[in-house]
Amino acid sequence: MRTKRRWIKYWIGQLHLWLGLASGIVVVIVSITGCLFVFQKEITEALFSERYFVTPPAERQTLPLSLLLEKAQRTLRADRPVDNIVTYRSPDRAWEFMTYKSNDTALTYFGAVEYYQSVLINPYTGVITGIRDYKHDFFSIIKYVHWSLLLNSSYGQPIVGWSTFIFVLLLLSGLVLWWPKKWTKALRDRSFTIKWKASFKRVNYDLHNVPGFYILLPALVIAMTGMVFAFGWFQAAVYVVAAGTTSPPVQAVVRSIPLQDSASHPLDMAYEASLRQLPAALRLNISPASGKEGTIGVWGYRRKETFYGADVLQFDRYSGKLLHRLNNGDKNRGQRLIEMNYDIHVGAIAGITGKVIAFIISLVCASLPITGFLIWWGKRRRAPRAA
Repeated sequence: MRTKRRWIKYWIGQLHLWLGLASGIVVVIVSITGCLFVFQKEITEALFSERYFVTPPAERQTLPLSLLLEKAQRTLRADRPVDNIVTYRSPDRAWEFMTYKSNDTALTYFGAVEYYQSVLINPYTGVITGIRDYKHDFFSIIKYVHWSLLLNSSYGQPIVGWSTFIFVLLLLSGLVLWWPKKWTKALRDRSFTIKWKASFKRVNYDLHNVPGFYILLPALVIAMTGMVFAFGWFQAAVYVVAAGTTSPPVQAVVRSIPLQDSASHPLDMAYEASLRQLPAALRLNISPASGKEGTIGVWGYRRKETFYGADVLQFDRYSGKLLHRLNNGDKNRGQRLIEMNYDIHVGAIAGITGKVIAFIISLVCASLPITGFLIWWGKRRRAPRAA
């Protein structure tokens, strides 16, 4: 029995070693960029506060959304239509008008994103507070290194996704290798503490084993939420487990009806209705209609920066009338969990505390392939002398 256990543990060790060597570089890159991206919002708004924050007047009356949209569109090129608007309940925030176009045939990120820009506007005066080129923005580049190694998603995401899948296997096999043979005090101390006064090789060995055990569960969560983005089949599996059904959520088909006499400002009508319909929303994400039958979409978020739990409204682009409403409470558990995926992945679901935890976990994950490589390299150099 003991020989069988040793044999099993030996092959688990071999699997752990070679899978780690195969995926290590990608895991380091993805983990480091994850660390850098976690606080991108806080860092950007602190460095460029004059772009994102305004001084509200006493009456706090904002200009019509359609007027602000026209000003943003004039600032951008005419062939780059604004396709996303973010407004805030907070009176000291500038509103953002974004335009984006992708190219699925390109090889790299810089070819795959044709343009990605935003205009920030003071909603009270219409003054432009800033123009942001997301395509060449530092944190956007970091995000796409993390997302697809700066390749087009169709090429880079499978590499990142399968490396993340391998990392999950490494975490689980690492737990088996870490597990003490006996729960004596000496082995417990060795398994749960780092012996800082020991030799470099021993400290490196402890830095691979001990932090790897402590971060196991949150690292699995971060890795598996990353796999939801990378693999459609994995996202579908998560949905089925959470929803308890294999049936996909029903998507309402809503279309605008062209009118002979359209309303003068349907976007403003839809926006004012959204403010009344979603009194708890701290920010609204608005998608202007495109195409003859397209609708004006509005997502109401109850929290300052998370993206889950939104109530969704759809308005007729000609009349500004409400056509459909999907409340967050009407979504099943699978839909809600999938919507939470990004906020769980970056730690935002638990606020600043969650982001700090995500930062630390990502940093430790980045260190594991490095310390593991040094362990293997030390044994490799020692092998001829032992022979």
